[in-house]
Amino acid sequence: MKKTWFITGSSRGLGRSLTEAVLATGDNVVAAARTPESLNDLLQMYPDQLLPVKLDVTLAAQITAAVEQAITKFDKIDVPVNNAGFGIIGAAEAFTEEEVRSQLETNLYAAIDITRSVLPHMRKQRSGRILQISSIGGRVGNSGLTIYQAAKFGLSGFSEALASEVATMNIK
Repeated sequence: MKKTWFITGSSRGLGRSLTEAVLATGDNVVAAARTPESLNDLLQMYPDQLLPVKLDVTLAAQITAAVEQAITKFDKIDVPVNNAGFGIIGAAEAFTEEEVRSQLETNLYAAIDITRSVLPHMRKQRSGRILQISSIGGRVGNSGLTIYQAAKFGLSGFSEALASEVATMNIK
Protein backbone atom coordinates (compact mmCIF):
# COMPACT_ATOMS: atom_id res chain seq x y z
CA MET A 1 0.00 0.00 0.00
CA LYS A 2 1.30 3.45 -0.95
CA LYS A 3 2.46 5.52 2.03
CA THR A 4 2.60 9.29 2.43
CA TRP A 5 5.77 10.73 3.91
CA PHE A 6 6.08 14.26 5.39
CA ILE A 7 9.77 15.19 5.25
CA THR A 8 11.17 18.43 6.67
CA GLY A 9 14.40 19.94 5.42
CA SER A 10 13.77 18.24 2.09
CA SER A 11 15.49 20.71 -0.22
CA ARG A 12 19.06 19.54 0.44
CA GLY A 13 21.30 17.10 2.26
CA LEU A 14 19.79 14.08 3.96
CA GLY A 15 16.24 15.39 3.50
CA ARG A 16 16.69 15.75 -0.25
CA SER A 17 18.26 12.28 -0.53
CA LEU A 18 15.47 10.72 1.49
CA THR A 19 12.83 12.53 -0.60
CA GLU A 20 14.38 11.18 -3.82
CA ALA A 21 14.64 7.64 -2.44
CA VAL A 22 11.02 7.58 -1.19
CA LEU A 23 9.69 8.94 -4.49
CA ALA A 24 11.64 6.27 -6.37
CA THR A 25 9.82 3.56 -4.37
CA GLY A 26 6.46 4.92 -5.54
CA ASP A 27 5.34 6.45 -2.23
CA ASN A 28 4.00 10.00 -1.88
CA VAL A 29 6.09 12.78 -0.34
CA VAL A 30 5.11 16.06 1.19
CA ALA A 31 8.46 17.80 0.84
CA ALA A 32 8.64 20.60 3.38
CA ALA A 33 11.30 23.25 2.84
CA ARG A 34 11.90 26.94 3.36
CA THR A 35 12.45 27.13 -0.40
CA PRO A 36 10.05 24.61 -1.96
CA GLU A 37 10.87 25.85 -5.48
CA SER A 38 14.22 24.09 -5.09
CA LEU A 39 12.22 20.86 -5.54
CA ASN A 40 10.81 21.82 -8.96
CA ASP A 41 13.01 19.27 -10.75
CA LEU A 42 11.52 16.48 -8.64
CA LEU A 43 8.02 17.88 -9.08
CA GLN A 44 8.42 17.56 -12.86
CA MET A 45 9.49 13.93 -12.47
CA TYR A 46 6.84 12.99 -9.87
CA PRO A 47 3.89 15.37 -10.31
CA ASP A 48 1.33 13.01 -8.75
CA GLN A 49 3.53 11.81 -5.87
CA LEU A 50 5.18 15.02 -4.69
CA LEU A 51 3.73 18.01 -2.88
CA PRO A 52 6.37 20.66 -2.12
CA VAL A 53 5.24 22.93 0.74
CA LYS A 54 6.77 26.06 2.23
CA LEU A 55 7.76 25.43 5.81
CA ASP A 56 9.96 27.24 8.27
CA VAL A 57 9.77 24.66 11.07
CA THR A 58 9.92 27.37 13.74
CA LEU A 59 6.62 28.95 12.61
CA ALA A 60 3.50 27.29 14.05
CA ALA A 61 1.16 28.72 11.40
CA GLN A 62 3.29 27.25 8.61
CA ILE A 63 3.35 23.86 10.34
CA THR A 64 -0.44 23.83 10.57
CA ALA A 65 -0.79 24.92 6.92
CA ALA A 66 1.70 22.31 5.67
CA VAL A 67 -0.03 19.46 7.53
CA GLU A 68 -3.43 20.62 6.23
CA GLN A 69 -2.08 20.72 2.65
CA ALA A 70 -0.71 17.19 3.07
CA ILE A 71 -4.03 15.82 4.33
CA THR A 72 -5.97 17.65 1.61
CA LYS A 73 -3.77 16.25 -1.17
CA PHE A 74 -3.05 12.71 0.07
CA ASP A 75 -5.71 12.12 2.79
CA LYS A 76 -3.12 10.90 5.29
CA ILE A 77 0.40 11.10 6.65
CA ASP A 78 2.01 7.75 7.40
CA VAL A 79 5.61 8.73 8.04
CA PRO A 80 6.52 12.18 9.36
CA VAL A 81 10.29 12.71 9.22
CA ASN A 82 11.62 15.51 11.41
CA ASN A 83 14.88 16.09 9.60
CA ALA A 84 15.30 19.88 9.52
CA GLY A 85 18.00 21.09 11.86
CA PHE A 86 21.43 22.63 12.29
CA GLY A 87 24.20 22.80 14.85
CA ILE A 88 26.48 25.47 16.25
CA ILE A 89 29.77 25.06 18.07
CA GLY A 90 31.15 27.10 20.96
CA ALA A 91 31.43 27.49 24.70
CA ALA A 92 28.08 27.27 26.50
CA GLU A 93 28.37 30.76 27.99
CA ALA A 94 29.47 32.34 24.71
CA PHE A 95 26.19 31.75 22.86
CA THR A 96 23.76 34.61 22.62
CA GLU A 97 20.21 34.16 23.87
CA GLU A 98 19.08 34.24 20.22
CA GLU A 99 21.50 31.43 19.29
CA VAL A 100 20.34 29.28 22.20
CA ARG A 101 16.67 29.80 21.36
CA SER A 102 17.28 29.15 17.66
CA GLN A 103 18.94 25.80 18.42
CA LEU A 104 16.12 24.71 20.72
CA GLU A 105 13.37 25.99 18.43
CA THR A 106 14.75 24.30 15.32
CA ASN A 107 16.19 21.07 16.73
CA LEU A 108 13.68 20.31 19.51
CA TYR A 109 10.50 22.40 19.58
CA ALA A 110 9.91 22.14 15.82
CA ALA A 111 10.06 18.34 15.89
CA ILE A 112 7.69 18.29 18.86
CA ASP A 113 5.28 20.74 17.18
CA ILE A 114 5.25 18.85 13.88
CA THR A 115 4.78 15.52 15.63
CA ARG A 116 1.92 16.94 17.68
CA SER A 117 0.29 18.35 14.51
CA VAL A 118 0.47 15.01 12.71
CA LEU A 119 -0.48 12.76 15.64
CA PRO A 120 -4.26 13.36 15.56
CA HIS A 121 -4.32 12.10 11.96
CA MET A 122 -2.15 9.11 12.82
CA ARG A 123 -4.30 8.28 15.85
CA LYS A 124 -7.37 8.32 13.59
CA GLN A 125 -5.58 5.98 11.13
CA ARG A 126 -4.32 3.87 14.03
CA SER A 127 -1.00 3.44 12.27
CA GLY A 128 2.21 5.17 11.32
CA ARG A 129 5.89 5.56 11.98
CA ILE A 130 7.46 8.77 13.29
CA LEU A 131 11.11 9.32 12.36
CA GLN A 132 13.16 11.82 14.34
CA ILE A 133 16.54 12.59 12.81
CA SER A 134 18.99 13.16 15.63
CA SER A 135 22.69 12.45 16.04
CA ILE A 136 25.10 10.78 18.37
CA GLY A 137 24.84 14.16 20.09
CA GLY A 138 21.51 13.00 21.46
CA ARG A 139 23.22 10.24 23.41
CA VAL A 140 26.77 11.41 24.23
CA GLY A 141 27.77 14.89 25.38
CA ASN A 142 30.78 16.67 23.89
CA SER A 143 32.35 19.99 24.73
CA GLY A 144 31.54 22.79 22.34
CA LEU A 145 28.16 21.35 21.42
CA THR A 146 26.24 21.96 24.65
CA ILE A 147 23.20 23.75 23.24
CA TYR A 148 22.86 21.57 20.14
CA GLN A 149 23.17 18.46 22.26
CA ALA A 150 20.68 19.74 24.82
CA ALA A 151 18.15 19.90 21.99
CA LYS A 152 19.04 16.43 20.71
CA PHE A 153 18.92 14.86 24.18
CA GLY A 154 15.50 16.46 24.59
CA LEU A 155 14.36 15.03 21.27
CA SER A 156 15.50 11.56 22.32
CA GLY A 157 13.58 11.80 25.60
CA PHE A 158 10.45 13.09 23.88
CA SER A 159 10.62 10.30 21.29
CA GLU A 160 11.18 7.56 23.85
CA ALA A 161 8.22 8.67 25.96
CA LEU A 162 6.02 9.16 22.88
CA ALA A 163 6.78 5.65 21.63
CA SER A 164 5.21 4.11 24.72
CA GLU A 165 2.28 6.57 24.60
CA VAL A 166 1.22 5.61 21.05
CA ALA A 167 2.29 1.96 20.91
CA THR A 168 -1.24 0.62 21.39
CA MET A 169 -2.33 2.44 18.21
CA ASN A 170 0.24 0.77 15.97
CA ILE A 171 2.26 4.00 15.78
CA LYS A 172 5.98 3.45 16.10
